[in-house]
Formats: sequence, structure tokens, C-alpha cells
Amino acid sequence: MKIAVLPGDGIGPEIMAEALRVLDYIVDDEGLDVEMESGPLGAQAYLDYGDPFPDCTKAICDSADAILKGPVGLGHNETQKIPLELRPERGAILPLRKRYDTYANYRPVRLSPEMKQFSPLKNKLLEEGVDFVIVRELVGGLYFGEKSQGVNCDGLRYVCETLEYDEAQIRRVVVAAFDLASGRRGRLHNIHKSNVLLSSELWNEVVQDIQQDYPNVEVVHMLVDAAATAMCLDPYQFDVMVMENMFGDIISDQAGGILGSLGLMPSACVGDNKSYFEPSHGSAPDLCGQNVANPYSMIGSLALMFHIAMDREDVADRVWSALFRVLERGTVTQDLARHCSSLNVVTTSEFGSAVLKELDKK
Repeated sequence: MKIAVLPGDGIGPEIMAEALRVLDYIVDDEGLDVEMESGPLGAQAYLDYGDPFPDCTKAICDSADAILKGPVGLGHNETQKIPLELRPERGAILPLRKRYDTYANYRPVRLSPEMKQFSPLKNKLLEEGVDFVIVRELVGGLYFGEKSQGVNCDGLRYVCETLEYDEAQIRRVVVAAFDLASGRRGRLHNIHKSNVLLSSELWNEVVQDIQQDYPNVEVVHMLVDAAATAMCLDPYQFDVMVMENMFGDIISDQAGGILGSLGLMPSACVGDNKSYFEPSHGSAPDLCGQNVANPYSMIGSLALMFHIAMDREDVADRVWSALFRVLERGTVTQDLARHCSSLNVVTTSEFGSAVLKELDKK
């Protein structure tokens, strides 16, 4: 299997280094046949190549079976120096998704009862922990719709952005969510805004059509604003949540807040022919080079790659178990130390070493 490795910007290379240490260990321990090739992506790629997603990286990704990607982007002031269409989000992330049609974004939201101290929520809300998956449509909606701007007849600047979905786009991600829910606790929350948006009306119609094929899955329809509240009041009610692109972007960041840090939010961006795996958070340029970033999300994204791209759920479970044991023991990076003073705060590389130590326990 060939893996394209895209370290990205900011803390990306630091957390990627820890994920690659875990990958190297697993490859050796499990006897896996894995080839890796690295490529530039993001703001630094623009500075070096004039393109945030240069042709050399496209070639590496095209020839790979899966892509392991770090976060991209620079600080606000540095970003302003890059032309709008070539900034990392527009010039790298969206083209990457479109090129490989990675329409289903899986974002697991997990916190065991032993880890509830990390969350800003009251402990009584987390007696059962948190364990749900956000399934976000990733290649449609406002982010990929037509855009225009200019000056109107009244001399006022305006912008127009189009939210567009067809039923085929909706169907494939909703089917993915139903498939996932049927293998978990059997509950699917359909997150929408049909009281305002016509696109949500079509979305709901497609969900109801597909529901007939999954009699074992309970469907709960919930407005996106109500869902945002419900996640804070009773997060364990959720098993699988499915939603359109922008809703998923916002709701999943809120989920990271419930856990205590976006550093606990890995993700898988899945297409029919190729998938890539990345942390849900940004590149945190203010932390770059300090060896303090949390590598959990990058290592967790590696676990998702083992499961989805390599069909090795057993290996993925080994990595998840090691990650959870490290955190449950109170070994954390600084982002998780804000809510509790009795933790063992370690560096990025020390956290990676702790995970390797757990993996080495047979």
C-alpha cells in the first residue's frame, strides 16, 4: 500500500512526525507492506512553488492508495499576503476534496467516562462518556457553489454565494451515515434547517426515502440550532449525525469544544476511489515549533486510515486503545490541562512516546 504524506503547515509537521512514529512501529510489528512518499501542501507550498497544491503533490496523491494529511494555513497577517484564490483553504483543501470526490467526512467524537475531566461540561452529563460520529457532506453546498461579487445599482458592494445540492449528492452521504448507524447503536440524527432552507427540504425527503431500507435504524430529525444546544445538554443521546457541508463544519468544531479540545478530533474524508485522513483542527501557527501541540488527532486520523483504507480494524483498535490509555492515565498536552491541575502535562513528542509505550504492551 502506498501512502501520500502531506505534513502541511504550522504544527502539521510536528504532529505528523508523531503519527509517522506510530505508523513505523505498526508496520514493523504487524508486518505490513507500506510505502510512503511526502509532498508539500498548503501555505508553505504556495511560498515555495507558487501553488498551495502543486503538481508534484497531485502526482504523489494520484499514485497513492490513501493520503495522510496535516493541517494547513498561516496566521492571519501572513495569509493576507497570499492571493485569495491561492490561500490554503481555497487553493488546497477544496481542490483536494474535489479531485478525489471525498464526499463523506467522518468525525468521531469520543470521550470515555474516565476522560470526562477534560470536558468543560459538568461531570454529571458525562457519566456514560461521549461516543458519536458526525458524518458531514464534504463536496457540495455553499463551499462549492458559484460565487460572485461586485457593486450593485445602488453603489453598494455585494456578494452572492450559491448553496446547491442534487438528490444524488445527498443520497450517497446519507446512505453512508445509515450504514454506519446500523453497525453502531442504531440511531441517526438528521440535522437540517428545513424551517428556512429549501435545500433542507430536499435533504429531508431523501433521508425519508432511504430510511425505508434501514428499519433497524431510528431516525431523529433535528434542526441544526436545536442540535447545537442538545449536544451540550445531553451528548450521549447522539450516535450518528448526518448533515450538509457547512452545518458539519460548524457542529464538529462545537463537538471538539465538548471534548475539551479540537486536538481530540481526527477525521476521515472518504470517497469511492480514494480517501484522505486529517485532523479536524487548523495549523495553530502560534504553537509552531514549541513541541506543545496535541498529536492525538493526527494519530487518530492514522487509526481511521488503518480501518477505512487498509481494512485493518484490528490495527485501528490497537491505536485507539493506546491513545485512550494514555489520556485516561492523565498524560496530556497543554491544551487539555486547562480544566484540571492534577494532570501530567507533556510535550508533543513525549505524548507520541507514551502512545508507543502503550502499543508495545502485548
